Amino acid sequence: MNKNGIGDPDNKELYALLHVSPEASTEEIRKAYRQWAQVYHPDKYQSPHMKDIATENFQRVCEAYEILTDENRRIIYDIYGMEGLTSGLELGPKLSKVEEIKEELERLKRLREQEKVAARTHSTGSILANLSWPSFLNGDGLMRGMGMASEFQSQVSKNTALVIGGNLAVNSNAGGGAATAVLRHQISPVSSMELMGSIGLQSLIGAQTSCQLSVHSSATMGVTLSLRDGSMNLSNTWSRQLSETATGNIHLSLGPDSSIGVGWRMKKQKRSAAGEIKIGTSSFGATAHYTHHFSSKSHGRVSGMVGSNGLAFEIGGGRKISEFSTVRMLYSIGLQGLIWRFELHRSGQKVIIPVLLTNVLSPAFAVGAFLLPVSLYFSLKKLVLKPYYLRREKRVALENSEKTRNQVQESMAKAKKAQELLKNVAERKKNRQLEMTGLVILKAAYGSRKSISNFHKSEETQDELALQIIDVTIPLTFLVTDSGELKLHAGVKKSGIMGFCDPCPGEPKQLHVEYAYGSKKYKVVVDDCDELLIPQESHRV
Repeated sequence: MNKNGIGDPDNKELYALLHVSPEASTEEIRKAYRQWAQVYHPDKYQSPHMKDIATENFQRVCEAYEILTDENRRIIYDIYGMEGLTSGLELGPKLSKVEEIKEELERLKRLREQEKVAARTHSTGSILANLSWPSFLNGDGLMRGMGMASEFQSQVSKNTALVIGGNLAVNSNAGGGAATAVLRHQISPVSSMELMGSIGLQSLIGAQTSCQLSVHSSATMGVTLSLRDGSMNLSNTWSRQLSETATGNIHLSLGPDSSIGVGWRMKKQKRSAAGEIKIGTSSFGATAHYTHHFSSKSHGRVSGMVGSNGLAFEIGGGRKISEFSTVRMLYSIGLQGLIWRFELHRSGQKVIIPVLLTNVLSPAFAVGAFLLPVSLYFSLKKLVLKPYYLRREKRVALENSEKTRNQVQESMAKAKKAQELLKNVAERKKNRQLEMTGLVILKAAYGSRKSISNFHKSEETQDELALQIIDVTIPLTFLVTDSGELKLHAGVKKSGIMGFCDPCPGEPKQLHVEYAYGSKKYKVVVDDCDELLIPQESHRV
C-alpha cells in the first residue's frame, strides 16, 4: 500500500506497533496481529491491574489492525496519518472509493512537485566593500571601492529556468555595471542548452550547450559575440569523474584572449580541495585551495595563487553561527600587500569586506597581523562565545523539556506498562537463547543522540539525561525470533514499537543495543529510522 513513495516516518507508527514493514501485505499484518493479540488479550489476565494494561494495549493493536487491513483507510493513513482518519480528511474532499483516494494521492504528488519547483525559485546576491588602511592614514578615505551583484532564478516550467542578474562596481572615480539574462532549458536527462544576453560594460550575446557523454564524462561548448567590437569567443570544457570523490576538467577558449586550462576538484565528507593551471596568450597562472571541516560548524581554509597577475597566499577559517549563516575571516599575504578579508554568508547572500593593511611587506608586521585576529578569535570563543552558546542550548533544552515533560511522563508510564506484559515471554525467550548460545539482548536504550553518546558516562551525567532515555531491553528481547535474529524495519520511527515511547519529542534519536551471540559480545547504535538487523559480525566489540 505504501509503495507510492508518499508519507513520512510520522505516519508509520501503526506499522511499528505491529512490528511490520510499511510495505507489508495484508496477510503479514494479520499474522502480526494474531501474535500481539495472544500477548495483550485481556482474558489472559486475572489481576485487575494487569487486565487494565492488557485492555489498553489490546485496543491499540486492534485499532492498528483495523486501519492497516482496510485498503481505503490504509491509503489515507499513509498520506495524512491519524489526523486524516480522525478529521474525515478536512484537508480535502471526503473520499470513499479507492479510485478517489488514488486520485487524491496523485494530486498530492503533483503538489509536492510544484513545491520542489517553488523551492528552486531563489535569489542570490553579494556586496563587496574594499577598505584601505594606508589610504585612510594618508587622508584619502577608508573606502577604496565597492561592488554589488544580484541574481534571481525562476523556474518557468519543469525543464526551463530564467535567470536575471546585474552588477555595479565603483573604484575611485570610475564605475560601471551590466545586466544579464540567461534562459536555461533541459533538453533531455543528459543534455541542456543556454541562451544569454548582457548589456553594459560587456554587451554580448551567446549560447551554450552541455551533454553527458557517459556515466563519468560530460562536455560543454559555448560561443559568445561581443556587440561592441564584433569579436567572437569559442569555449569548450571536458569534465570526467576520476573517482567517487574527484573530478578533472580541461577548458579551451579561442578568441581575443585565448587560453587553455586544466583543473581538478576533490570533495569528501570532511575535506575538499581544488586546483587549476591556466595558460593564455596574455597571461598565465595557477591556483589551489584546501578546506578542512573540523566539525559541522567550523572549517579552515588554505589557498594560493601564482601567475602573471600576482602572487598571494591565504589562510583562514569560518564558523557556522546559525542554521543559515556562516562567518569567515581570511588572512592574505602577497605582492599587493597584507589583507584581512571578512565574509558573512547567509543563504544565497554574502557580504565581503577586504581590508588592505599595508602595501609594504614587513616580516614583523605580517606575523603580528596574523597572530592578532587568531588570538582574539580563540579568546572570544573560549571566554564569550562558547559559554553563551552553551547557556543558550541549555535554556532552549530546558524550555522544550518543560513543555513536553508531562507528555513524556505519560508516554513513559504507558511504555513501562506495555513492557510489564512482555516481561514473562521476553524472559522465556532469553533463557531459550542462552541455552542455545543464541542472540541475547544485554542492554538496550532509546533516546536523544546526546543521551545515547553519554550512555556510559558517570551516574551524575545519567541523572541529568534520565528523562531523555528509555530502557528497551525487554521489548527488544521479546522481538527476537526463535532462530536468534532481530530486525527493525527502515523508514519507521522506533518510538512506535510496543514498549517504546518518545522520551525527547522534537530531538533526533538513536537506539543503542548491546548483545551477546555465540558467547561473543556486540554493540551497535542506529538512527531512529534506520534498519536494525542483528546479529552482524561488524557489530563485534
